[in-house]
Amino acid sequence: MKNFIKKGSFFFSLSWTIFQYPYASFAAEQTDAASNNNGDAIIVTGTRETGKKARESISPIDIISAKQLTQTGMPSLRNALTQLLPSLSVPNGGYDSGALTDSISLRGLNANETLVLVDGKRRHTTANLYADSGPQQGTTPVDIDMIPMAAIDHIEVLRDGASAQYGSDAVAGVVNIILKKQDHGFHAQTVTGVTAAKDGFQQGVYLDGGTKLGSRGYLHVSGDFLRQNHSYRSAADLRTGKKDNKLLGQPEQTRESFAIKGGYEIADNIEAYGLATYAHRYSEAFENYRLASSLAGYPGYSAIYPNGYSPIETMNENDWEIMGGLKGTIKGWNWDVSSVYGRDYNTIGLKNSSNRQIEADTGRTPTTFKGVQRFNNQQWSNSIDFSKAFHIDGWPHEINVAGGGTHRYESYTIGVGSADSLYGGGSEALPGISAASAGKFSRNVFGGYFDVATHLVKQLQIDVAGRYEHYSDVGSAKTGKVALRYDPFKWLGFRGTISNAFHAPTLAQENYSAVAVSPTSADGIISPNSVGALANGSKKLKPEHSTNITAGVTFEPIKRLHITADLYQIKLRGQILPGGNVYGNQALNALAMNGFSLPMDAGSWTAASISTHWFANVANTRTRGIDITATYPTYLGDIGHIDWSVSANINRTILTHQGKDADGNDLLTKQSIAYITTAYPRSKIIWGGQFTSGDKKWIVGLHEIRWGHTTSQLSYYGGTANSDILSNYDFVAFHNRVKYTTNLDITYRVNAKLSLTAGANNLFNTYPSRVPLAHRYLGTEKYVMDTSQLGINGGFYYFKVDVNL
Repeated sequence: MKNFIKKGSFFFSLSWTIFQYPYASFAAEQTDAASNNNGDAIIVTGTRETGKKARESISPIDIISAKQLTQTGMPSLRNALTQLLPSLSVPNGGYDSGALTDSISLRGLNANETLVLVDGKRRHTTANLYADSGPQQGTTPVDIDMIPMAAIDHIEVLRDGASAQYGSDAVAGVVNIILKKQDHGFHAQTVTGVTAAKDGFQQGVYLDGGTKLGSRGYLHVSGDFLRQNHSYRSAADLRTGKKDNKLLGQPEQTRESFAIKGGYEIADNIEAYGLATYAHRYSEAFENYRLASSLAGYPGYSAIYPNGYSPIETMNENDWEIMGGLKGTIKGWNWDVSSVYGRDYNTIGLKNSSNRQIEADTGRTPTTFKGVQRFNNQQWSNSIDFSKAFHIDGWPHEINVAGGGTHRYESYTIGVGSADSLYGGGSEALPGISAASAGKFSRNVFGGYFDVATHLVKQLQIDVAGRYEHYSDVGSAKTGKVALRYDPFKWLGFRGTISNAFHAPTLAQENYSAVAVSPTSADGIISPNSVGALANGSKKLKPEHSTNITAGVTFEPIKRLHITADLYQIKLRGQILPGGNVYGNQALNALAMNGFSLPMDAGSWTAASISTHWFANVANTRTRGIDITATYPTYLGDIGHIDWSVSANINRTILTHQGKDADGNDLLTKQSIAYITTAYPRSKIIWGGQFTSGDKKWIVGLHEIRWGHTTSQLSYYGGTANSDILSNYDFVAFHNRVKYTTNLDITYRVNAKLSLTAGANNLFNTYPSRVPLAHRYLGTEKYVMDTSQLGINGGFYYFKVDVNL
């Protein structure tokens, strides 16, 4: 199997209907939409048919219930999903503002390749672009943690390319978050946790409840509150010999989020529906420590920071979305007309920082800089969808026809930095956005699709879909999908799909420019359309395109033993990542053309320590992988029962072509190639069981996660106190070894309304492999942050209280 995935070529891949939720062992009970017999659950993702059951799905789909999410004990949605889905990964950590957005990736591709829906409608993305190096660089994904976890009924994860059905971004798959609409009851939950290192305290409170609207409607209100403290994982700074550089670790944040969902039947066959979500987050991330000696000659700042200082990057974020629509039936046609407006606004600032040029020129010593960077992302979507099941004389099977059209307006705004953050070389750690890089950018997207599904014979289904979309800035895309499913027996099924998908460059990728400054280096990203980038060989961004092939088998060799095998191949062309690489004076000149300048002591830095990049269509890749799941219950009479499960993902991406700039230079280094091909785990396996006592008073879950290895290409710093980068072209391979983590949870149901849970994720406090000293900037970065393995926090221990009324 290893050689087959590594070398072989294949024309189809295996995927099958999930008779039971693939990770059902995490849940003793399910919501109405995700019952124990989840094969009978009605799905809405990956199909335009009404009333389609999960076990009849023609595409591979996982269903995660709200109960499964909460049983992980994780206070945030992203981290909960990480414990449940082998094909899903998240970054080990993050630097700067990139640590402050919660993104997810499917099947070894970055977060921009996964489409996120809420109640079947495209969710707006974050305005916070991940600017630091790594596989997530340049992504502006949906921040799923801005959606209240208390509002979630279940999540449908389509593991297949689906641009023909949903448009751009559905390359690796689709995550559809379905929110609750119960018209009764009240649920409250608290989760309190701390790491094994006794830092990173987290407190989550989750509330939701429903009520009737007259006799024909409902209203469901939900809210989350999360408080998360810093964790500290840096090694000693070589310049001081102390752990005073707090760069590595979990950021601090306070987040409040709310959701109101309602519906009302205004006529017998017409329902009005609406949804509003709002989230506010204030968060902080540490920058590299600055020595007291850096303030020599500046008596004002020396008095404020006699022992040096660590600038803190802050983000004040407001995220909201409003959806409204009408749906119903007329003469057998199901129709849905909707409008969705979403907005994410981020104000990034600094505290505990400096601007030495201001003191030199004016004598002032500001330490807090507001409005250093400001980003605003808006999306307004209007769509109409319709479907109908036909019966035609001479054809014994139902034919389902669906179609629709959409218009989407997108805008991205970059604000000018505040005066103090721009003065001279700018505020320390993060200079303000220059006027030359600011502006409002927008585009219009028009699209239409069709979908036809039927049976060719009783045991053979077929689904054909096509879509056309036109972007006012990057042109048009045509996508299609053909899927087949064959069930020769009740216990055996085969299915396969072939499709193409695309990801249009985001407005942020087309227009973002900023500079990040460390104690001895600076790294800039400039717009590919800017003067500085064009002068160095930049080209206009084009959409990414992919060809996806999947197929599968599901079988039940003995009663209650459900096994799946699911192979896939994704050929991605024109992947967008930072691709131009210029250094030293060439980088300084490119930044200067775009209105950026550097701090006063930048002239003493080495040429290798100053770099500039821009986004480009850098490469073609091929991703191959396999998903395997198996579930089996063991019944112990009056004692209770155990639900056993195992699920695995094996994944490999290779580079098939590297792009070049307008001057014929390679767009990638050996290091950036590793970000694409080996930064995601080679494999991820989850196995274990959950015991439920006969009286359902006790529930005990024990699961093991095996995190496959990742490989990074590390820079050389020499392991000395100044830690200047020695070369931009020489790297060393570093293998983050295979790791195992154990998750344990014990629940006691006091009564039907109250349950108590104590648990641990990563019970034995496992950490990633440590980086050799010669490859740590300033000696502090002892873990690789630009991969997606088990994370750098170590063990997390929690206590949960759950109340249902």
